[in-house]
Amino acid sequence: MTRQQAFRIHPDDAGHRAGVESIAIPEPQQGEVLLRVSASSVNYKDALAGTGRGKVIKRFPLTGGIDAAGIVEHSEHPCWKPGDAAIATGFGMAYDHDGGYAETLCVPGDWLVPIPKELDPRQAMILGTAGFTAALAVHRLLINGQHPGLGPILVTGASGGVGCLAISILARLGFEVVGVSSKQPLHDWLHQLGASRIIGRDELPGGERPLEKAVWGGAVDNVGGAMLARITRTLAPNGSIASIGLAGGTALETTVMPFILRGINLLGCNSVDVPFPLRADLWRRLATDWRPPDLDAFVSDERHLDGLPAVFERMLAGQTHGRIVVMPR
Repeated sequence: MTRQQAFRIHPDDAGHRAGVESIAIPEPQQGEVLLRVSASSVNYKDALAGTGRGKVIKRFPLTGGIDAAGIVEHSEHPCWKPGDAAIATGFGMAYDHDGGYAETLCVPGDWLVPIPKELDPRQAMILGTAGFTAALAVHRLLINGQHPGLGPILVTGASGGVGCLAISILARLGFEVVGVSSKQPLHDWLHQLGASRIIGRDELPGGERPLEKAVWGGAVDNVGGAMLARITRTLAPNGSIASIGLAGGTALETTVMPFILRGINLLGCNSVDVPFPLRADLWRRLATDWRPPDLDAFVSDERHLDGLPAVFERMLAGQTHGRIVVMPR
Protein backbone atom coordinates (compact mmCIF):
# COMPACT_ATOMS: atom_id res chain seq x y z
CA MET A 1 0.00 0.00 0.00
CA THR A 2 1.47 3.33 -1.08
CA ARG A 3 -1.46 5.60 -0.28
CA GLN A 4 -3.56 6.28 2.77
CA GLN A 5 -6.62 8.16 3.98
CA ALA A 6 -5.92 11.35 5.93
CA PHE A 7 -7.89 14.31 7.26
CA ARG A 8 -6.28 17.24 5.45
CA ILE A 9 -6.67 20.95 6.21
CA HIS A 10 -6.25 23.59 3.48
CA PRO A 11 -6.71 27.32 3.11
CA ASP A 12 -8.68 28.26 0.01
CA ASP A 13 -10.40 31.34 -1.44
CA ALA A 14 -13.02 31.14 1.30
CA GLY A 15 -10.34 30.82 3.93
CA HIS A 16 -10.57 27.18 4.94
CA ARG A 17 -11.52 23.67 3.82
CA ALA A 18 -10.90 20.32 5.43
CA GLY A 19 -11.81 16.69 4.86
CA VAL A 20 -10.64 13.16 4.16
CA GLU A 21 -8.32 12.71 1.18
CA SER A 22 -6.07 10.06 -0.30
CA ILE A 23 -2.40 10.98 0.07
CA ALA A 24 0.91 9.21 -0.34
CA ILE A 25 2.40 7.35 2.61
CA PRO A 26 5.67 9.13 3.46
CA GLU A 27 9.07 7.46 3.49
CA PRO A 28 10.92 7.95 6.80
CA GLN A 29 14.18 9.86 6.47
CA GLN A 30 17.16 9.60 8.80
CA GLY A 31 16.01 9.89 12.41
CA GLU A 32 12.34 9.37 11.53
CA VAL A 33 9.81 6.64 12.28
CA LEU A 34 6.71 5.56 10.36
CA LEU A 35 3.93 4.66 12.75
CA ARG A 36 0.86 2.65 11.75
CA VAL A 37 -1.77 4.68 13.59
CA SER A 38 -4.16 2.64 15.73
CA ALA A 39 -5.99 5.54 17.39
CA SER A 40 -6.01 9.28 17.89
CA SER A 41 -8.35 11.63 19.75
CA VAL A 42 -10.13 14.98 19.51
CA ASN A 43 -8.80 17.89 21.53
CA TYR A 44 -9.94 21.52 21.61
CA LYS A 45 -6.97 22.57 19.50
CA ASP A 46 -7.94 19.96 16.89
CA ALA A 47 -11.40 21.50 16.65
CA LEU A 48 -9.94 25.00 16.22
CA ALA A 49 -7.60 23.76 13.50
CA GLY A 50 -10.16 21.62 11.71
CA THR A 51 -12.73 24.41 11.47
CA GLY A 52 -10.31 27.25 10.80
CA ARG A 53 -11.60 29.18 13.81
CA GLY A 54 -8.22 29.32 15.50
CA LYS A 55 -4.93 30.41 13.99
CA VAL A 56 -3.15 27.33 15.29
CA ILE A 57 -1.58 25.99 12.06
CA LYS A 58 1.65 27.32 10.64
CA ARG A 59 1.95 25.35 7.40
CA PHE A 60 -0.68 24.31 4.83
CA PRO A 61 -1.85 21.87 3.66
CA LEU A 62 -1.56 19.76 6.76
CA THR A 63 -2.91 16.54 8.26
CA GLY A 64 -4.72 17.34 11.50
CA GLY A 65 -4.52 15.60 14.86
CA ILE A 66 -2.19 16.61 17.69
CA ASP A 67 -1.78 13.07 19.01
CA ALA A 68 -1.64 9.44 17.92
CA ALA A 69 -0.73 5.97 19.14
CA GLY A 70 0.21 2.92 17.15
CA ILE A 71 2.83 0.41 16.06
CA VAL A 72 6.15 1.21 14.40
CA GLU A 73 6.14 -0.03 10.81
CA HIS A 74 9.48 1.36 9.57
CA SER A 75 12.25 3.03 11.54
CA GLU A 76 15.27 5.10 10.59
CA HIS A 77 15.90 5.91 14.25
CA PRO A 78 18.24 3.82 16.43
CA CYS A 79 15.88 3.66 19.41
CA TRP A 80 12.88 2.28 17.50
CA LYS A 81 12.26 -0.94 15.59
CA PRO A 82 9.26 -2.39 13.74
CA GLY A 83 6.65 -3.74 16.13
CA ASP A 84 7.33 -1.23 18.91
CA ALA A 85 4.24 0.46 20.38
CA ALA A 86 4.57 4.23 20.57
CA ILE A 87 2.72 7.44 21.48
CA ALA A 88 3.16 10.76 19.70
CA THR A 89 1.86 13.99 21.24
CA GLY A 90 2.76 17.65 20.91
CA PHE A 91 5.90 19.01 19.24
CA GLY A 92 4.98 20.16 15.72
CA MET A 93 2.09 17.78 15.10
CA ALA A 94 -0.80 19.53 13.33
CA TYR A 95 1.10 22.81 13.60
CA ASP A 96 3.95 22.67 11.10
CA HIS A 97 4.12 18.87 10.68
CA ASP A 98 1.45 16.35 9.63
CA GLY A 99 -0.49 14.98 12.59
CA GLY A 100 -2.26 11.82 13.67
CA TYR A 101 -5.52 11.95 11.67
CA ALA A 102 -4.26 9.44 9.09
CA GLU A 103 -3.56 5.76 8.69
CA THR A 104 0.16 6.38 9.17
CA LEU A 105 2.27 9.03 10.88
CA CYS A 106 5.88 9.84 10.02
CA VAL A 107 7.67 11.82 12.75
CA PRO A 108 11.14 12.20 14.25
CA GLY A 109 11.77 9.29 16.57
CA ASP A 110 12.74 11.72 19.32
CA TRP A 111 9.08 12.84 19.48
CA LEU A 112 7.87 9.37 20.46
CA VAL A 113 7.56 7.66 23.83
CA PRO A 114 6.90 3.94 24.37
CA ILE A 115 3.35 2.94 25.19
CA PRO A 116 3.58 1.53 28.74
CA LYS A 117 2.87 -2.19 28.84
CA GLU A 118 -0.23 -1.52 30.96
CA LEU A 119 -1.90 0.31 28.04
CA ASP A 120 -2.88 -0.58 24.48
CA PRO A 121 -2.94 2.14 21.77
CA ARG A 122 -6.67 2.86 22.13
CA GLN A 123 -6.36 3.22 25.89
CA ALA A 124 -3.36 5.49 25.37
CA MET A 125 -5.56 7.75 23.23
CA ILE A 126 -8.44 7.75 25.71
CA LEU A 127 -5.83 9.53 27.81
CA GLY A 128 -4.11 11.24 24.87
CA THR A 129 -2.96 14.83 24.94
CA ALA A 130 -5.70 15.67 27.44
CA GLY A 131 -4.53 13.05 29.92
CA PHE A 132 -0.89 13.99 29.42
CA THR A 133 -1.73 17.67 30.02
CA ALA A 134 -3.70 16.80 33.14
CA ALA A 135 -0.75 14.76 34.40
CA LEU A 136 1.63 17.63 33.67
CA ALA A 137 -0.63 20.00 35.60
CA VAL A 138 -0.73 17.66 38.60
CA HIS A 139 3.05 17.19 38.41
CA ARG A 140 3.62 20.94 38.44
CA LEU A 141 1.27 21.37 41.41
CA LEU A 142 3.01 18.65 43.40
CA ILE A 143 6.57 19.83 42.83
CA ASN A 144 5.49 23.32 43.94
CA GLY A 145 4.27 22.05 47.28
CA GLN A 146 0.57 21.38 46.71
CA HIS A 147 -0.87 18.92 49.22
CA PRO A 148 -4.38 18.01 50.44
CA GLY A 149 -3.86 19.92 53.69
CA LEU A 150 -3.94 23.25 51.84
CA GLY A 151 -7.61 22.75 51.01
CA PRO A 152 -9.82 21.64 48.12
CA ILE A 153 -8.57 21.75 44.54
CA LEU A 154 -10.80 23.56 42.05
CA VAL A 155 -10.96 22.18 38.49
CA THR A 156 -12.58 24.47 35.94
CA GLY A 157 -13.88 23.14 32.64
CA ALA A 158 -14.50 19.95 34.58
CA SER A 159 -16.41 18.08 31.88
CA GLY A 160 -13.74 18.58 29.21
CA GLY A 161 -11.00 16.08 28.48
CA VAL A 162 -8.30 17.67 30.62
CA GLY A 163 -10.72 18.61 33.39
CA CYS A 164 -12.30 15.20 33.92
CA LEU A 165 -8.93 13.42 33.84
CA ALA A 166 -7.43 15.94 36.27
CA ILE A 167 -10.34 15.26 38.64
CA SER A 168 -9.63 11.53 38.53
CA ILE A 169 -5.88 11.89 39.12
CA LEU A 170 -6.25 14.38 41.96
CA ALA A 171 -8.91 12.28 43.68
CA ARG A 172 -6.59 9.24 43.53
CA LEU A 173 -3.93 11.35 45.24
CA GLY A 174 -6.24 12.13 48.14
CA PHE A 175 -7.32 15.66 47.26
CA GLU A 176 -10.82 16.97 47.77
CA VAL A 177 -11.75 17.99 44.23
CA VAL A 178 -14.41 20.55 43.34
CA GLY A 179 -15.38 20.75 39.69
CA VAL A 180 -16.82 23.76 37.88
CA SER A 181 -19.41 22.80 35.27
CA SER A 182 -22.70 24.28 34.15
CA LYS A 183 -23.70 20.99 32.48
CA GLN A 184 -26.13 19.68 35.10
CA PRO A 185 -26.72 16.31 33.38
CA LEU A 186 -23.00 15.52 33.76
CA HIS A 187 -22.74 16.15 37.49
CA ASP A 188 -23.36 12.53 38.47
CA TRP A 189 -20.73 11.40 35.97
CA LEU A 190 -18.18 13.84 37.41
CA HIS A 191 -18.94 12.59 40.92
CA GLN A 192 -18.26 9.04 39.73
CA LEU A 193 -14.88 10.16 38.37
CA GLY A 194 -13.85 11.51 41.77
CA ALA A 195 -15.28 15.01 42.25
CA SER A 196 -16.49 15.70 45.80
CA ARG A 197 -18.66 18.62 44.68
CA ILE A 198 -19.73 20.28 41.43
CA ILE A 199 -20.57 23.98 41.25
CA GLY A 200 -21.75 26.19 38.41
CA ARG A 201 -19.78 29.14 37.10
CA ASP A 202 -22.13 31.56 38.82
CA GLU A 203 -21.46 29.83 42.16
CA LEU A 204 -17.76 30.67 42.25
CA PRO A 205 -17.09 32.58 45.48
CA GLY A 206 -15.36 35.93 45.61
CA GLY A 207 -15.85 39.39 44.19
CA GLU A 208 -13.64 42.00 42.59
CA ARG A 209 -11.45 43.05 45.52
CA PRO A 210 -7.72 42.36 45.13
CA LEU A 211 -7.99 39.73 47.89
CA GLU A 212 -11.11 37.79 48.79
CA LYS A 213 -11.74 35.09 51.38
CA ALA A 214 -9.38 32.16 50.77
CA VAL A 215 -11.47 29.18 49.63
CA TRP A 216 -9.33 26.96 47.41
CA GLY A 217 -6.09 25.21 48.24
CA GLY A 218 -5.19 25.12 44.54
CA ALA A 219 -6.69 24.84 41.08
CA VAL A 220 -6.38 23.38 37.60
CA ASP A 221 -7.77 26.02 35.26
CA ASN A 222 -8.94 25.25 31.73
CA VAL A 223 -10.72 28.55 31.19
CA GLY A 224 -8.44 31.55 31.70
CA GLY A 225 -9.81 35.08 31.53
CA ALA A 226 -12.05 36.43 34.28
CA MET A 227 -12.47 33.03 35.92
CA LEU A 228 -8.73 32.59 36.38
CA ALA A 229 -8.47 36.11 37.79
CA ARG A 230 -11.17 35.33 40.35
CA ILE A 231 -9.41 32.15 41.42
CA THR A 232 -6.19 34.08 42.11
CA ARG A 233 -8.14 36.24 44.58
CA THR A 234 -9.63 33.26 46.45
CA LEU A 235 -6.62 30.94 46.69
CA ALA A 236 -5.24 29.93 50.08
CA PRO A 237 -1.70 31.00 51.10
CA ASN A 238 1.03 29.05 49.27
CA GLY A 239 -1.46 27.38 46.95
CA SER A 240 -0.88 26.96 43.21
CA ILE A 241 -2.93 27.26 40.04
CA ALA A 242 -1.96 25.15 37.01
CA SER A 243 -3.01 27.17 33.97
CA ILE A 244 -3.69 25.03 30.92
CA GLY A 245 -6.49 26.59 28.85
CA LEU A 246 -8.03 29.74 27.42
CA ALA A 247 -11.62 28.85 26.54
CA GLY A 248 -12.80 31.88 28.54
CA GLY A 249 -10.31 34.35 27.11
CA THR A 250 -6.63 35.17 26.89
CA ALA A 251 -6.56 38.36 28.97
CA LEU A 252 -5.78 38.14 32.68
CA GLU A 253 -6.71 41.16 34.80
CA THR A 254 -5.53 40.72 38.35
CA THR A 255 -3.16 42.33 40.87
CA VAL A 256 0.09 41.31 42.49
CA MET A 257 -1.63 41.17 45.90
CA PRO A 258 -2.34 37.39 45.97
CA PHE A 259 1.24 36.70 44.89
CA ILE A 260 3.07 38.90 47.38
CA LEU A 261 0.66 38.67 50.34
CA ARG A 262 -0.42 35.03 50.08
CA GLY A 263 2.53 33.62 48.16
CA ILE A 264 0.40 31.88 45.55
CA ASN A 265 1.88 30.39 42.37
CA LEU A 266 0.55 30.61 38.82
CA LEU A 267 2.04 27.66 36.93
CA GLY A 268 1.97 27.61 33.15
CA CYS A 269 1.62 24.16 31.59
CA ASN A 270 2.99 23.71 28.06
CA SER A 271 2.52 20.09 27.00
CA VAL A 272 3.95 20.55 23.50
CA ASP A 273 7.71 20.16 23.99
CA VAL A 274 8.16 18.44 27.35
CA PRO A 275 11.61 16.80 27.54
CA PHE A 276 11.67 13.04 27.03
CA PRO A 277 12.52 11.97 30.62
CA LEU A 278 9.54 13.82 32.09
CA ARG A 279 7.28 12.90 29.15
CA ALA A 280 8.03 9.19 29.60
CA ASP A 281 7.65 9.40 33.37
CA LEU A 282 4.24 11.07 33.14
CA TRP A 283 3.04 8.38 30.75
CA ARG A 284 4.31 5.75 33.19
CA ARG A 285 2.32 7.40 35.98
CA LEU A 286 -0.79 7.59 33.79
CA ALA A 287 -0.49 3.85 33.09
CA THR A 288 0.04 2.87 36.73
CA ASP A 289 -0.60 4.74 39.97
CA TRP A 290 -2.38 7.73 38.36
CA ARG A 291 -4.44 5.58 35.98
CA PRO A 292 -8.21 5.99 36.28
CA PRO A 293 -9.89 2.74 37.33
CA ASP A 294 -12.16 2.65 34.25
CA LEU A 295 -10.76 4.39 31.18
CA ASP A 296 -13.86 3.69 29.10
CA ALA A 297 -15.88 5.78 31.56
CA PHE A 298 -14.24 8.86 29.99
CA VAL A 299 -15.21 8.01 26.40
CA SER A 300 -18.26 9.89 25.17
CA ASP A 301 -17.85 9.18 21.44
CA GLU A 302 -15.75 7.24 18.96
CA ARG A 303 -15.41 8.30 15.33
CA HIS A 304 -13.66 7.57 12.07
CA LEU A 305 -11.93 10.31 10.10
CA ASP A 306 -15.01 11.26 8.11
CA GLY A 307 -16.91 11.99 11.32
CA LEU A 308 -14.48 14.65 12.51
CA PRO A 309 -16.15 17.82 11.13
CA ALA A 310 -19.37 17.20 13.04
CA VAL A 311 -17.42 16.50 16.25
CA PHE A 312 -15.43 19.70 15.85
CA GLU A 313 -18.61 21.76 15.57
CA ARG A 314 -20.11 20.14 18.64
CA MET A 315 -16.93 20.66 20.65
CA LEU A 316 -16.67 24.36 19.83
CA ALA A 317 -20.36 24.75 20.69
CA GLY A 318 -19.73 23.25 24.14
CA GLN A 319 -21.78 20.15 23.35
CA THR A 320 -19.15 17.47 24.03
CA HIS A 321 -17.66 16.04 27.18
CA GLY A 322 -14.98 13.63 28.23
CA ARG A 323 -12.85 12.03 25.55
CA ILE A 324 -13.57 11.38 21.87
CA VAL A 325 -11.46 8.62 20.34
CA VAL A 326 -10.63 8.61 16.63
CA MET A 327 -10.05 5.35 14.76
CA PRO A 328 -8.39 6.03 11.37
CA ARG A 329 -9.71 2.87 9.73
